Amino acid sequence: MSRPARWLRLARQLPRDKADTLLLLAAAVLVLLPHFGHLPLWTSATVCATLLWRAALTLRGKRLPPLWLLLPVSLLAMAGVYRSFHTLLGRDAGVAMLALLLAFKLLEMRARRDLFVVVFLCLFLLLTTFFYSQTALTGLGMLCTVLLLLTAQLSFQYTGAVPPLRRRLGLAARIVAAAVAPALLLFLLFPRIQGPLWGLPGDAHGARSGMSDSMSPGSVAALALSDEVAFRVRFLDPAPAPAHSLLYWRGLVLGDYDGRTWRRLPRLRGVLRPEVHVGARGQPLRHEVTMEASGQRWLFLLELSDPELHLAEHRLGSSDELELFTQSPIEQRLRYTTRAWLDFSVQADARPEQLQRWLQLPAGYNPRALALAARLRGATPQASVQAVLRLFRDEPFVYTLNPPLLGRDAVDDFLFASRAGFCEHYAGAFVVLLRAMGVPARVVTGYQGGERNPLDGYLSVRQSDAHAWAEVWLAGAGWRRVDPTAAVAPERVERGLARALPPPAPFSLAGLGQLMRLGDNAPAWLQQLRFSMGAMNNAWNQWVLDYNPDRQRSFLEELADTLGNARAGAGLALCAAVLWWLRRLRGRVRPEPLAALYEEFCRRQARHGFVRGAAEGPQDYLARLSTMDASAEKHAAMRSFLNLYGTLRYGRATPDERAASLTTLNNLLPLCR
Repeated sequence: MSRPARWLRLARQLPRDKADTLLLLAAAVLVLLPHFGHLPLWTSATVCATLLWRAALTLRGKRLPPLWLLLPVSLLAMAGVYRSFHTLLGRDAGVAMLALLLAFKLLEMRARRDLFVVVFLCLFLLLTTFFYSQTALTGLGMLCTVLLLLTAQLSFQYTGAVPPLRRRLGLAARIVAAAVAPALLLFLLFPRIQGPLWGLPGDAHGARSGMSDSMSPGSVAALALSDEVAFRVRFLDPAPAPAHSLLYWRGLVLGDYDGRTWRRLPRLRGVLRPEVHVGARGQPLRHEVTMEASGQRWLFLLELSDPELHLAEHRLGSSDELELFTQSPIEQRLRYTTRAWLDFSVQADARPEQLQRWLQLPAGYNPRALALAARLRGATPQASVQAVLRLFRDEPFVYTLNPPLLGRDAVDDFLFASRAGFCEHYAGAFVVLLRAMGVPARVVTGYQGGERNPLDGYLSVRQSDAHAWAEVWLAGAGWRRVDPTAAVAPERVERGLARALPPPAPFSLAGLGQLMRLGDNAPAWLQQLRFSMGAMNNAWNQWVLDYNPDRQRSFLEELADTLGNARAGAGLALCAAVLWWLRRLRGRVRPEPLAALYEEFCRRQARHGFVRGAAEGPQDYLARLSTMDASAEKHAAMRSFLNLYGTLRYGRATPDERAASLTTLNNLLPLCR
């Protein structure tokens, strides 16, 4: 006999109380499982040890531990939570306490009300999963957990024979299915409000990976290891989407360099901002961006995007460098529609005093790089740019995610020693060399490229697409984008990060992640799986998580157009349908439980040709059923059912006796098929 079959046979042989308790423990494990990834290690270990202790006590039939033992253990656990988080409030501390309380409550479950407390704790803890993940798979996993939790609760309600686990699961599924229709109706039609219904704890959003407002060696490379989606883009024009090499998503402009770290230039208060002249050529490219919550304030836009952008949830600000940002951190998913021009010029008429700040370098740093710049300096700024690009292209520079550490003179070490780096190394060194040549230059950080999903047409830009490039100012042309990484690894700009890096070690997680991003070289089934998961999560985000007032209004308008009626007419028709449904539910006559069971019994016997006569009583009907060709077990069940029914129908019984007898009839009914 196989091991699963042996475990199944042993489970069927367990006494009912043990089987029900183990089923509740299994449901609690499913509730706690998503939290083990972010709980402190000691908390997860304590919860697991407590659950195993409870399972061992159940299987061995031992008594539960006394209160005098559980109370100090619980207080000690709460002290551990305070020591780990320095508070008992907030998201992480609250979830840790709930997990510990649930585990300890399972050791103190002695009465029926304790069962309900455990179930309610499980449901509450299950909701906190959405603090950490809101994907479609998370929702599906929570639905499965609710089914098992409801099955465990139903199992404790039976007072007689207990149906098989499959039937209890089916009953739980029918209960959940009955709630789907009204829940969907409320979700679609209940008026939405902007923002959450209640305040969230200060740490509810947690730490997120994303583009920072500074850049140092290794900062962008750290993001390249993350496959998390930064934003998704849907191009609205019928024209083909731009080539991969043209997809530069502009974020921050960095110009203040201290010898190691690039930062944004400080904004001087009280100084009048000069007017920024922008020239755009050609037709704009309309696109919709759905940006994930980042905890930062920066919006990432395709160069060159329309600065006239409006968001209902945020006040927007802008800078002279064409940065666009919100006044408050982005803690919820944003959707905005904008236009972009791929052929443009910026500040072509800038005055020398405006460009002076883009020439500054820290004193006493990178002397060898300054000497190299003096040797490479060309007769024109364009010649100087080409000289530096030729240096990167011709010399043995390497594009890698794991460059060696750099010393105090980081640019010198990179140009003359390691010659290995990621995009931030090349962009930073390029700008230092150009500034040393007297050419205004600055670093731009954002994202480059993206992966188009053929199933839904969306372009997914991930954290691994984080990129840094440079801008140089040329007389008559203004600020022009120059990507020095393209001189070393052109595949990075033209086809994406995965094709620009060397193959990873086989049988590693990094290798699997890179294999899934290889596109054409990945197995077809792996591509299809990845695209299907991406499309499913995107649809979940667009229509469930982002179902805001604007989306609700658009949905109702589209529904009215589809029905060929005005919005008011469609609303009236829908209200009339809801009222009719509610009236039908209210007017439906529910049969008395005893009569309903008797009717179901007679209906089942009628299938075998024994239709009960209109004037036939239970005993006469039983006498006729005794001639049925059936097993002795079924005859005994029918006799017991009809005798008990006659006692309840024509005799007297207390409410408790009547409830117990109805449960017995309900358990006998399946045996009378």
